[in-house]
Amino acid sequence: MSARARAGGALLGALLLVALTLRGPLVAPAPVIDQVAGTLGLTSSAAGLLTGLGVLCFATLTPLAALALGRAGTTRMLALALLAILGGTLLRSFGGVPGAFVGTVVVGAAITVGNVGVPVVVARDFPTHVPRVMGLYSAVMNAGAWLTTLGTAPLAGLVGWRWALTAWGLLALLALVVWLRVAGDGPWRATGRAATRAAAVAAAPGAAGAALPAPTAPTAEPPRVPLVHRPVTWLLCLTFVGQASSYMGVTAWLPSVLHDASGLGRGGAGAAASLFQLFGVLGSVLAPAALARRVPPRAVVLGIAACWLSLPLGLLLAPGAWVAWAVLGGLAQGANFVVLFTVVAAVADSPAEVRRLSATVQTVGYAVAAATPSVLGALHEATAGWTAPLVAVVGLLGLAATTHTLAAGRLPHR
Repeated sequence: MSARARAGGALLGALLLVALTLRGPLVAPAPVIDQVAGTLGLTSSAAGLLTGLGVLCFATLTPLAALALGRAGTTRMLALALLAILGGTLLRSFGGVPGAFVGTVVVGAAITVGNVGVPVVVARDFPTHVPRVMGLYSAVMNAGAWLTTLGTAPLAGLVGWRWALTAWGLLALLALVVWLRVAGDGPWRATGRAATRAAAVAAAPGAAGAALPAPTAPTAEPPRVPLVHRPVTWLLCLTFVGQASSYMGVTAWLPSVLHDASGLGRGGAGAAASLFQLFGVLGSVLAPAALARRVPPRAVVLGIAACWLSLPLGLLLAPGAWVAWAVLGGLAQGANFVVLFTVVAAVADSPAEVRRLSATVQTVGYAVAAATPSVLGALHEATAGWTAPLVAVVGLLGLAATTHTLAAGRLPHR
């Protein structure tokens, strides 16, 4: 193996270690949210903000993250992001009520930098393996969410919720050490105009960690109709509102639902909810395979919608079968994300339009998703049960299924 190949392998390993920190710290409070709320004296709606505020950062800070990456370079900014994840996690755990919310914002802002920066490195340093590396990146992020959802409650039982949340922040410290050792002195530093261009390209689609297919060749003529005047733009925005809101709502509250409705202990509820994250990895692989086998796009979308809806409907009607609902919902949430952004790439007229459309879809979707955990928590508190929040998730997924089916008609069936 050549020295260049070894260096590339080391960089890939460091990059995937960074990716491992880009979802876990955000979803870690969910399995112990009742303990956090009880200790800090938070209502359910306020506790929901401990997830929602981080997602709001995704919606609002992506352009600033791209600008910072262009000016300071990916090596430096990703290192600062990892430090900020650790610092924000410590502040969230030990800073009282103000620290919990400020720390959540710090973690969300840092993860936003990672969302943009990692795809920049992938596009720059693995140009002939972008789909494969982006797939690994997305899978590792989901694996990080699974690991924290599975392990937080047992850790909290041993050392308390504050140290349990801090433990996941320590992964960022490990990633920082490896990242600086591999990328800090190597040929991987992106500065100046090259980094600015790479950040601008990756900012919109990379913000969500999606591995998009190659867009169609650029056209010489500008789009005939502005994006905001196209019905498909708003169909896709509404689809992502339903997708992202349901994902964040389920991520935030599924452990609590399983604890209350299915009689699972805190550790068991966290482990059960982790299935939702784990099977998202598989769903993101199965969806492109289905499209590649020439399954009609609308059939894929409807199949995904049925699996997604089975989670809230199943918990309402047959909570004892929670394993099936968590697995089906997990497969669907991973698959739906991939198909949605495949449609985004297919309906755009040029690479520049892919970026603009993707940015529009994500900004609208994540802005609404940021409020969803808090709203579902308020519904739970107002009704003293989980029926109303689960019905709300059914409504969100019904909206996504309808609009996604209409938008998928624009995806060629080859």
